[in-house]
Amino acid sequence: MKPLVQILPVLFLSLLPCLQAFYLPGSFMHTYSKGEAIFAKVNSLTSIETELPYSYYSLPYCTPQEGIKKSAENLGELLMGDQIDNSPYRFRVNVNESIYVCTTAPLTQEQATLTKQRTRQMYQVNMILDNLPVMRYAEQNGALIQWTGFPVGFYPYDSLDDYIINHLKFKVLVHEYEGTGEVIVSSEEGLGVVENDSNKSGYQIVGFEVTPCSVKRDPKAVENLKMYDSIDRVNCPMELEKSQVIKEGERITFTYEVEFEMSEIRWPSRWDAYLKMDGAKVHWFSIMNSMMVVFFLAGIVFIIFLRTVRRDLTRYEELDKEAQSQMNEELSGWKLIVGDVFREPACPRLLCVMVGNGVQITGMAVVTIFFSALGVLSPASRGMLLTGMIILYLFLGITAGYVSVRLWRTIKGTSDGWKSLSWSVACFFSGVVFVILTALNMILWKNKSTGALPVSLFFTLLALWFGISVPLTLLGGLYGTRANHIEYPVRTNQIPREIPPRSYPSWFLVLGAGTLPFGTLFIELFFILSSLWLGRFYYVFGFLLIVFLLLVIVCGEVSVVLTYMHLCVEDWRWWWKAFFASGSVALYVFLYSINYLVFDLRSLSGPVSAMLYLGYSLIMAFAIMLSTGAIGFLLSFYFVHYLFSSVKID
Repeated sequence: MKPLVQILPVLFLSLLPCLQAFYLPGSFMHTYSKGEAIFAKVNSLTSIETELPYSYYSLPYCTPQEGIKKSAENLGELLMGDQIDNSPYRFRVNVNESIYVCTTAPLTQEQATLTKQRTRQMYQVNMILDNLPVMRYAEQNGALIQWTGFPVGFYPYDSLDDYIINHLKFKVLVHEYEGTGEVIVSSEEGLGVVENDSNKSGYQIVGFEVTPCSVKRDPKAVENLKMYDSIDRVNCPMELEKSQVIKEGERITFTYEVEFEMSEIRWPSRWDAYLKMDGAKVHWFSIMNSMMVVFFLAGIVFIIFLRTVRRDLTRYEELDKEAQSQMNEELSGWKLIVGDVFREPACPRLLCVMVGNGVQITGMAVVTIFFSALGVLSPASRGMLLTGMIILYLFLGITAGYVSVRLWRTIKGTSDGWKSLSWSVACFFSGVVFVILTALNMILWKNKSTGALPVSLFFTLLALWFGISVPLTLLGGLYGTRANHIEYPVRTNQIPREIPPRSYPSWFLVLGAGTLPFGTLFIELFFILSSLWLGRFYYVFGFLLIVFLLLVIVCGEVSVVLTYMHLCVEDWRWWWKAFFASGSVALYVFLYSINYLVFDLRSLSGPVSAMLYLGYSLIMAFAIMLSTGAIGFLLSFYFVHYLFSSVKID
């Protein structure tokens, strides 16, 4: 509940015009005086080739004088495999200097082999200064490419040796700031507060860039130097002979340079360089493509309602009772299955559970995307997006319990068994995800990755699950038993009607229907997968919100159209088909994920990385199936209920 409580003050205060304030996402606004010392932090080493994060200090890097200290991490950071530690890299505001850090002991064979392996696997060092990730620019195919982090090392194609990055040329952009009055700032936990900053004049850090180099130094020439002693500036050598090779017995000297540069970038805009995403035209193309699908399906639904259903109902109501009786004997299509349309479906408990979980996931997605589009959940607050999603999911268990139990009462006509049903709802999706994550975690543990969840976090997740989600789901189920169940407009016959044979299986049409919802989201899905697996920031939540709303509309329309088509051919087993008509989009999402793995993640190597990727993709596809299936089923249910409540047939 804490993130939701924290969001409300931000929204309230942002509406007060008298404050003349602005919202600053991510961290408290810091101002520094000249010469004030700031220490950079280091996050886990990451690679787009293995997707296995490792601790920064798993390699022979220099350690701080006061020892390694871990920063406090939230639930989302731990789940993402972040491990933020302190570092020996010191910056004195507006002081340009060249600094000696340390010289390692001779590398052991194990250290040399591990460092070479990390270099070959394209691992990146992720450094943070004042909550800003370090950024570097590299030229690729004539274009300037922006990256976060810098490589552990490099290996030239014409050489058998590997070289380590041991000299860093930092450029820190600062903005001179003078206090102007009251502003709304936010902590790294997202809490908005109003502060008077009239006395906070100084320098603000608005940019953090690095040029990585490999420089070979004679250990004897620096043996008398201590940490933070000044050294001469150097240019990044182009010759391999002047670069620091990685091999057993080598002593590596780590140094860095700092250059401060005044910038016109203001503190609220300092994340713009990270969050700007190319391809806005592609996003608009995706939205226009989705709208075309929406209008196409809306036209079909319009024809069904106004030209077919409404025409039949109007003609039927205009007849006298004798003519109606004669017409009942000549009924065809959906009117023939009036006594079977609300017959209990197969596996009704499973259907109720999946619909309840789908509503829960949909509610979580709507709230998360909405507040992300408003800028409340910023990537500057590391892990808060994932933490917010988990907290929302836990508290929306009350909605899942209510929907599933009320649907159960509608199908069965009684509340018997609602407690066991609520337990099933609380444990179904969460249990599947927990099993998959446990299996993946065993793989990460075996590889000694920082992405492996500690045992204490497992107990924390279990406590949240059974301490919050389960009780709230049971509470929602209790409310569901007290709510009025939905009355069927027609009676169900005791003997089920035979379904006419069809020339092709009806499930082919259901599975094919998933292509239409998939067509509305596959372009946005590409950007989401790129941000997840290629280390890019995804922050176009405005586009995502529009696409999600269009997806909801398309899922509803597809399911309604397919349900009507099945009713017209006298197929009264529409319940599960209505669910999977829209839920089958998950099949195409998973297949697209495999396609993305094969053709776009070519750098991803090894069975371990592929298993991690497929495991997380399976969780994503499963959640999408439950969400879209619930949307399609509920709209189809109300469509069928409205359809048969509009005409009375004995």
